[in-house]
Order: sequence, then structure tokens, then C-alpha cells
Amino acid sequence: MTIPIRERNSFIELNARERAQSVIDQGTFRELLGPFEKMESPHLEALGIVPQSDDGVIIGRGTIEGDSAVVVSIEGAFLGGGIGEVSGAKIAGALELAIQDNRNGIPTRAVLLLETGGVRLQEGNYGLLAIAEMHTAIVALRRYQPVVCVIAGMIGCFGGMSITAGLCSTVMMTRQGRLQLNGPEVIEQEAGILEWDSRDRSLIWQTVGGEQRYETGMADFLIEDDVEDIFLSIRSVYRSGIHDNLRSDNLRSAQVESFLARLALIDTEQTIQPKSLRTLWSRSPLHTDNSDIQTLKALWQQSNPETLISRGRTWFQALTGNQEPLQNGAPTVLCADSIIGDERVRYIAVVPNRNNRFHRARSGEVGLDEGWTIAHYVRQAMEEDKDGQRRAIVAIVDVPSQAYGYREEMLGIYLACAAAADAYASARLAGHTVIAFMVGNAISGAFLAHGLQANRLVALNDPGVSVQVMSKKSAARVTRRSIEELEATAQKIPAAAYDIESFATLGALHSLTGGINADQPTSTDIVKVKLHLLMDAISASRKSSPDLSSRLLSGEAKINRAASIAVRLKLAEQWI
Repeated sequence: MTIPIRERNSFIELNARERAQSVIDQGTFRELLGPFEKMESPHLEALGIVPQSDDGVIIGRGTIEGDSAVVVSIEGAFLGGGIGEVSGAKIAGALELAIQDNRNGIPTRAVLLLETGGVRLQEGNYGLLAIAEMHTAIVALRRYQPVVCVIAGMIGCFGGMSITAGLCSTVMMTRQGRLQLNGPEVIEQEAGILEWDSRDRSLIWQTVGGEQRYETGMADFLIEDDVEDIFLSIRSVYRSGIHDNLRSDNLRSAQVESFLARLALIDTEQTIQPKSLRTLWSRSPLHTDNSDIQTLKALWQQSNPETLISRGRTWFQALTGNQEPLQNGAPTVLCADSIIGDERVRYIAVVPNRNNRFHRARSGEVGLDEGWTIAHYVRQAMEEDKDGQRRAIVAIVDVPSQAYGYREEMLGIYLACAAAADAYASARLAGHTVIAFMVGNAISGAFLAHGLQANRLVALNDPGVSVQVMSKKSAARVTRRSIEELEATAQKIPAAAYDIESFATLGALHSLTGGINADQPTSTDIVKVKLHLLMDAISASRKSSPDLSSRLLSGEAKINRAASIAVRLKLAEQWI
């Protein structure tokens, strides 16, 4: 229902704290780690940026219709709502405590009010790790309670946080909200102005705005910019029946075959118009049409994939013994099963293809077909193993980025990446050991989709292995700093660096191994990787918790992610 403007109480005009208060039952709001706690970023001052005492994230406790609840609200006015170490730990830590409540028989609801540009580039890999921890928490929490996401304001929801939204049980958007993985300026930088003119504001909202997302089935509610409308819409989710909202087949990021069928309807040789997509992808219930899936497979076969050399392909062939990959997914995603000792292992790698039907995903990027195909192969293993021993899954990581393009954003690349992340996290929680073997680039949303949901990360110590949020050129444009300034920042903050040794200091790696030829592995190298790196990681994973908590237990993490640990401890103290 459209509410006359004069009768509205604008939600968008509220600050983050006021928004959090507005969705909680009146008189029950209590802020955790508020500004007087001064849990601010320990990294910004060295960069000449004044930190904020709550690091731009409000964690509110209270009730929703009498049931325990936690609300996360991001302040878009502080560094564009970017996620750094402290702000990310506040969000992930709050979701983890909500899981703990539900496991202990206390039904605790979670609502995310997202106004964010994604990872705070000044803190780089701190934000990337924190967002991965949010993702695993959402996947775990959805088993108990619907996780509701509201995207209302003009900043919108971008970057890795768009994948966060894609994982939520329910997505609500105003017409003013936007939801996309890659920002317009980043696409223009990476792909050129002909791909996306970042100055064309009308095109942006027509393509990724709230109304378009709702009309194409990627948002569940189109809400007014009105406090009461949002208040009531959130409650309607819980009133509609918890059990219906918890069914895995109702979760958008788990409906793999249905979205693959949708992609079969896309003619990539034609420019897709927003209105045309509304007709093609109407709000009718998602379903799987086998004829559409067969059409898509035919399109993949027509692409005549070239066997281009990449580290991902090299190591896939080395670890599988040149075994013929499975043929029921996009040809840019290689998948095969093999054996290491007594362990059954499924290997998955993303590789380049100059004939990819989506031209922005021809150099090994994770694109639409790739994200959904990864999810297909992981969930296929889950289904086949549900009544027996769960095989290990090894993600061979060599991904330069997600695909940057107009088509990708319109068709929901954020959701394709969410589907892949969801599948890996769900497999891990179901008892599959998931290992990320990092042999090349591990960049941005591509790494969040393909790698960061692993029980253990293992990497080759090689100059060609790098981890970061985006390319240096794009980071320079977004932060309005020179590449030289960014490199100087990396000397002060290891999380802002690109090299694997700097990433290792954050404590997330299970192992970092040198002395291996990353481009042309010898038979000795292959044996070492299989019998030592991978088997050691699989064994360690089987002996520990299926969540990602091990990343904060290492000696390196206790030093270089001390703030992440401290935030969680203080949240736990204030939770009850």
C-alpha cells in the first residue's frame, strides 16, 4: 500500500541507532558495545582517518513481538557503511550469540538493517574475513529463525555485504534502496564506461533498485520509506509461520536449479532491458523446468570452451590425475571426484574460457553461470552423501575477481555468489570437510563465493598467490588515493596488502607452504600437496568444530585480530 508522503515517518532519514530502536518492541531496546565502550577501529588513525567510537555499527538487543531479538544497524554516514575489523566482528559476533541462544532453547530473532558499500577498503582483508564469518553465521542461524534483511536508504547494499543480503531468509527493500555486488564506479573502472556509466543514476536504480529487485523475484517485500510499514513488515515474516520460512527449499540462495533455469532464458547476445527482465523473470513462484536446464546445457556446449592454461586448471588436472571433469555444469567450473588415501574428495575449480557466453567472465572470474554451477556441484555431493560418509570438498582457488558487468548486476551476480557460499557453508555444517587450496588469486566476492567458507585455508607461498578486496586501480578510485598511497597503507596494515605472507599474519591460514612449483608442479610437488597439505587440513577439520572459529584461535590471530576477539568477548558479557 502506498502511504501519502505527508503521513510518513521516514525510516531513511533516521540514523543507524534510531533505525535499530524503531524496529524493536517499544521500551525494550538496549545497545551492546555502544559508543561509551569506545570499541573503535585500531587501524584508521594511522591512516589519518578519525575513528568512530561505535565503528559505525549499532547492535541492539530487545524483543520483537515479545521474543528475544538482536538488530544490527549500519551507519552509512561513516565511511560509507564500510565493514572493518571491529564493525565486522560486532555483526558476526552478535549473530553467533543468537545461534547460541537458539541452540540453548531461547528463540532469538535477527534483523539486519544494511546501508553499506561492503568491505572498508582501508582495512581490506579484515573486512573480508569478517564478512565470511557473517555468512557462515547466517547460514547456521537460518535453521532456527528467519534472518530478515532491510535495505532502505540511498547508500544501498554493495560488495560482500550484498552476498550477506543474498543469504538472508527474507529481503525487504524500499524503492530508494539498491542491491548489487559491484558498485557502478568499480564496474566503470574495470570494464569501461560503455559497460556501465556510473553517472547515469536513472539506469542504476532501474537496474538494481528496490522495485526492480522486487519485480524480478530477488526481494520479498517492496516497502515504503515509513517506520511503521517497516515495523509491521518485519513482524509479518515471523507471523507467517516460522517453519515455512525455515524450509531450505524456500531459501532463494538454495534454489539452484530454478535460477539456472532462469539463466537459460537469457540471450547474452542481446542487451537486456530492465522492463524486459521483469516480464521474463516475473514474481511467479520459482520452479525448475527441465527443458530450460537442457537448453542451458546446450548453450554451454555451444560455447566451445578453450583449454586455456591457468593455475586453477593446472592444479585441478594434477590433483585429479587428468580425470575427465563432470559435464553437467558450466564448462568454466571443473569438477571431479578422486581419492587421497582413504578419503573421497571432490575437487572444484573455476577456469578461463574466451568463449564464455557472458563476456565479462572470460578470464576465470566467478560470474553468474559459475556461481550457480559451484552451488550445483557442492549440493550434488551433499545429496549423494546424505546417508553415508561425507566426502571432502576441495575448492581450488585461482579467481581474479567476480565478473564486472551490466548483465551480471541486473541478473543478480550477488545472488550467484551467495548461492556458492551458501552451498559450501551448508556442506561444512552437514559434515563435509571443505578445504580451500589457494594456488593463485583470491580476490573479493569471488573468494567469498569460492574459498572463504572452507573449514581450513591452505596456500602456496608464491608471489602469484594474492588476497584482497579489489584491484589496486579500483581501490584507488573508490578511496580517492593513489596506488602509491595504497601501497604505503599496506606497510602499516597487513590486511591492506595483497601478498599471501601478509594475509597469513591474520591467522586465517591453516598452512602456508613454500618450495612448490605453483605453475608446473612436479610429481613430488603433487604428492606433497595431496598427502601432507590436504590430508593434514582434512584431518584437522574433522577433529574440530564445523564453524569458522578456528581462524581466531591461532597465535597470529591473537596478535593481529585481537580486536575481533575482544569484541566477541565484550558482546558475550553484555548479551544477557
